[in-house]
Amino acid sequence: MTASTRPEAAPAPTTGRRIAAAGAAVAIAGAVTNALGYLVPVIGARQLTSADLSVLATVLGLTAIASVPGLGLQIAIAVHRARNGAASTSRISVTTAAVSAGALALLAPLLVPVLDLPARYTLLAALATLPTVFAGRWLGESQGDERFLRLAAGMALLAVGRYGGLIAGLVAGAGLTGSLIGSAAVAWLTLPAIAVLGRGGVPHVADAIRGREVLTACSATLAMLVASYADLLLARHLLAADASGAYSVGTVLTKGALWAPQVVTVLALPRLAQGSRRALRTALLLVAASGAVLVAASVFAGGFAFALAGGADYTHLGRYAPVFAATGALYALVFVLLNDRVATATRWASAPVWVAVAALFVVAEFIAPHTLTGVMWSALGAAAAALALSAAGRLRR
Repeated sequence: MTASTRPEAAPAPTTGRRIAAAGAAVAIAGAVTNALGYLVPVIGARQLTSADLSVLATVLGLTAIASVPGLGLQIAIAVHRARNGAASTSRISVTTAAVSAGALALLAPLLVPVLDLPARYTLLAALATLPTVFAGRWLGESQGDERFLRLAAGMALLAVGRYGGLIAGLVAGAGLTGSLIGSAAVAWLTLPAIAVLGRGGVPHVADAIRGREVLTACSATLAMLVASYADLLLARHLLAADASGAYSVGTVLTKGALWAPQVVTVLALPRLAQGSRRALRTALLLVAASGAVLVAASVFAGGFAFALAGGADYTHLGRYAPVFAATGALYALVFVLLNDRVATATRWASAPVWVAVAALFVVAEFIAPHTLTGVMWSALGAAAAALALSAAGRLRR
């Protein structure tokens, strides 16, 4: 089925009032996600030793990377529904979730010597990954149908599933292992509620989402998440435990600048899939404005930002806050362009980001000093390179 023969059951054009309501709902859901995500390292910095904090940050990074296929599944389903109408999603969703969790579990023995990470933590992360990825099925259907209120509720529930058990365990003093067990349990408990929210909308038709569509979206989102977490993993690999723990606090600012404007991309994606250049221009302007505000704020309140993220012991690192924030702001723009490439079926959509990631590893490992600032500036350079390459590709098209 082509875009020109989309079923009559497609959602009506979105009005200004609906856009405002949808934007507010998704923004609140995104804020809930970010707030819960920030609470984990904030509480962890106060409950765990620096060594355990570094382990926790590493596990969160691995879980985020392993959960990328869930976002890829969501994007692929949303793009397909926006362009071509509904399709069967059951089989591809089960396959994507199983492959994601299984790959992380199989990597557990290899991560022990590389990241000095006990295998049990990787296995617990894999257990929590499966329901997180599978939830992308219902989120994608809601997004593609532009049922943004249901999408927002599903996003909030997914955030509770990802972080709720972990936060509860840390607050209760359950330790690192106990908290990760709680995280996996809550992730499974929230999945049925997300499924209920995702029901309805445009009914499925006989054809199914193709694996190639999901693979393209997964590759793009994996590239994005690897890029945004690569410096954290490099810090774990290259720096001493205390310096690595301090760097993990700085990456809280990076993630904030990266994900704060995610609502813009979420709302724009169905229109990007329909080829709207206006949607792309608007999304880029809004995301750029968000990044400029956050970087400017970090210039004047860097010490406070580090203290808020990790406690008073990290206030002295405040002078580095603008660099961490700028890295996230650049990647936020890359994320918009990456979604546009996927939505318009651009070949090798994720290539610019993978090139930047490869350059980061080479520079950090062999050229830059193995210090906090060495990794930090390498990460900023990689983000700038990814944006330049992505923009150049868009201009050529």
